[in-house]
Amino acid sequence: MKKNLLLLLLLGGCSKSIHDDRPNIIVIMADDLGYGDVGAYGAKLENVKTPNIDRLAN
Repeated sequence: MKKNLLLLLLLGGCSKSIHDDRPNIIVIMADDLGYGDVGAYGAKLENVKTPNIDRLAN
């Protein structure tokens, strides 16, 4: 039982380091939204605020 637990812990630690090199990709789909409409890319629209998308972009 102890050997199985030790093996499980060792394999669990190894699997984390294998997947660290994969990039994080977020796809945001929006209708009628251009790259210039988001505050992170220089939008000057005063009535439209995009703080969450701005934080993701920075």
